[in-house]
Amino acid sequence: MADDPPVLGPILSNHGCRLNAYEAEAMRALATQAGMDDAIIVNTCAVTAEAVRKGRQDIRKLRRENPDARIIVTGCAAQTDPDGFAAMPEVTHVIGNTEKMQPATWSGLATGGSERCQVDDIMSVTETAGHLIDGFGTRSRAYVQVQNGCDHRCTFCIIPYGRGNSRSVPAGVVVDQINRLVVRGFNEIVLTGVDLTSWGADLPGQPPLGDLVARILRLTDVARLRISSIDSIEVDDALLRCIAEEPRLMPHLHLSLQHGSDLILKRMKRRHLRDDAIRFAQEARRLRPDMTFGADIIAGFPTETDAHFEDSLALVEDCDLTWLHVFPYSPRAGTPAAKMPAVDGRIIKARAARLRDAGTRAVARHLAAQVGRDHAVLMESPRMGRTAQFAEVAFDVDQPEGAIVPTRITGLRDHRLLGEAALTTS
Repeated sequence: MADDPPVLGPILSNHGCRLNAYEAEAMRALATQAGMDDAIIVNTCAVTAEAVRKGRQDIRKLRRENPDARIIVTGCAAQTDPDGFAAMPEVTHVIGNTEKMQPATWSGLATGGSERCQVDDIMSVTETAGHLIDGFGTRSRAYVQVQNGCDHRCTFCIIPYGRGNSRSVPAGVVVDQINRLVVRGFNEIVLTGVDLTSWGADLPGQPPLGDLVARILRLTDVARLRISSIDSIEVDDALLRCIAEEPRLMPHLHLSLQHGSDLILKRMKRRHLRDDAIRFAQEARRLRPDMTFGADIIAGFPTETDAHFEDSLALVEDCDLTWLHVFPYSPRAGTPAAKMPAVDGRIIKARAARLRDAGTRAVARHLAAQVGRDHAVLMESPRMGRTAQFAEVAFDVDQPEGAIVPTRITGLRDHRLLGEAALTTS
């Protein structure tokens, strides 16, 4: 891959998910085009109360370090609490999740003709990906936004009020972008969205996500295609066929499970039960024996008893999960769960620690099982790459960044696999 020019332009401070990071790069381009190279953009997250607190803390720190800069705050926390952020003396402007992707917003900010707070009703938005970017990620991996928003209303989640209702990027637009990225030399593409398995529901004919995946693999030469977080209950037959038949689709799925107790899942207003999650994990691994799973799990949801928590802990083994994202529950104002009987904070902290310990043991088992095996490793830097299952591999000899390197796993060091490259690379 040819060297990319150095990234110039405004300072970006991004919080939260990959989709936020993708949009931050689009904002960098829009702000640069508008002549706002001296601005600071803070792209906030609202997934937890702690995420919002960190966003505010970051704004104050940036103001202390840059007393004369324009600080523009956007993202999900700004969308859901625009007045709160506008009241901060450190903030110059607040813009919503829709406005941040519009060139007119940035040209207005550049000329000084904008209101201090520009946040419209996110629920009225019907389009997404108004500003596609090519090449966000590393030199080896690029992220492509195919969906935004969410039509579901889980009782703990404020994200739909920050992102709006679900809307999809048409398949042809996605394929065209991936083809451009492949020409630029990217060997791995990651499909991202807020509720990825809802892709297509708002498009003509309501195609499922599996149709998009199959079309990408049929119409592009991408070496590796990866799917970000999915809702397992919404996985369609076409996606299952791709899992079974398409070696270029990576054997790593991150599942939005959230809990292991049926009663808590119902109180969360999730759309699956415990057995549904276990059944999907077993079926996916039957179709693809080398499949690994990550999962989001919340500890300490309101009304969670010791028995409910033990169901979540057991889910790590029952679904054979490897990569856990553990979230200690925190109430989000305006959500139904915030009004439910709370669990003591000390208990929440202890339960989250037990889940993380279970995740650490699961990762250790997975890594130990790879020693002596051969893997195709995508190099993220000269001495570090990742397997198809997303495990990190360290090398003692430099490898070509961005290449897929046939590798023998020789051991473990500092929770990473150790790899020895074969003579040929691709």
